[in-house]
Amino acid sequence: MRNIMKKSAILMGAFVLVFGWIVKNNVFAYSPVDLYDNVWRLVNSKFVDQTNNSQDWSKWRHKYDSKIQTNEDAYVAINTMIASLNDPYTKFLDPKEFAEETSSIKGSLKGIGIQIGVKDGKLMVIAPIEDTPAEKAGLLADDEILEIDGVSTKGITVDKAADKIRGKEGTQVKLLIKRKDVTPNKLYTITRAEIEIKSISQKVPAETKIPDDIAYIRLSSFISRNAANEFAQILNANKNKKGFIVDLRSNPGGLLTNAIYISDMFLDGKVIVSTVDRDGYKETQKANRGVMTNKPLVVLINKGSASASEIFSGAMKDNGRAVIVGEQSFGKGLVQEVNKLPYDAGINITIQKYLTPNGTDINKKGITPDVVVELTEENVKNKDDVQLKKAVEILEEMAAGKSVASF
Repeated sequence: MRNIMKKSAILMGAFVLVFGWIVKNNVFAYSPVDLYDNVWRLVNSKFVDQTNNSQDWSKWRHKYDSKIQTNEDAYVAINTMIASLNDPYTKFLDPKEFAEETSSIKGSLKGIGIQIGVKDGKLMVIAPIEDTPAEKAGLLADDEILEIDGVSTKGITVDKAADKIRGKEGTQVKLLIKRKDVTPNKLYTITRAEIEIKSISQKVPAETKIPDDIAYIRLSSFISRNAANEFAQILNANKNKKGFIVDLRSNPGGLLTNAIYISDMFLDGKVIVSTVDRDGYKETQKANRGVMTNKPLVVLINKGSASASEIFSGAMKDNGRAVIVGEQSFGKGLVQEVNKLPYDAGINITIQKYLTPNGTDINKKGITPDVVVELTEENVKNKDDVQLKKAVEILEEMAAGKSVASF
């Protein structure tokens, strides 16, 4: 397999509670001060910005040596140090947070089923997870969370927000939501539950009819280690259909390896993605020769499509393999590495940025659809999925001989 496959796992994404990993075990026992110093050294050698947010990183190394007596002291000091990087994706995980992040990879969480991130200093909904309390309550991608249980989110970190939103199954959390072009702000009371993370579904959204000769594949995340295999099985089972619609709306990302594997199924030796590290070293990932299908392909994206979703969408778009339909994607073009630390803690470090095949850096910009179709509040209320309808229309035209380049 490609060199990147030799790495344990890299996750891409905003929060969900994971994104981007290479897990490395430290087996030595450290004192709390050593734990702090370990994090300092990891950031010093790995963080994608060699200037560490234009600061003298050395000033942090021994700043709290005399004040760190316990692990909790070390956690506070580490979080203070990490905050100076001004990167919402580089974050320290205490044992509880690391265990929760790991559990999400295994496919279950306790909470309301929501992916969150900080964008332009605001706590935002990246996407609600399909068939969860958050989705059923009506939360949408790009909603701004103003308050959690009556407390302002101004200046809050993603970790702290997630900790406040998660909780015991059956309990409730109240979120004050600001939605673009909608007034007044709305308070949502949502009951927490055990969340099963489903990666792939062929269930067509309600009130929308898709012709039997078109295969619809809903990929809600790239997190599951089995996602690529499941996707391949669906492609194979539908090989006689005239085309495929891959729905990545509100897909916040997941394993980079899954994005590469699934892209490989459609591209014949073409470039999938390139990553650039702190030293400027660029590594390009190409598809293997041969494809699973040459049938027409339409990809649906929206504001909640992030990271690994953008890698797949960008690969399909830049290579002229698919027509991209929907709204501008989230814009997360960064790769995180997760290092396991002593005392069952961990740290996510942004180690690379990625570029689409054409060399485009989409961080904070996103993927622009070939065909822009906005899904309005009225559409959602009336269960009128105009984006999916447009995807069906385009796929019918492609199957009739219209080329990707004509859209």
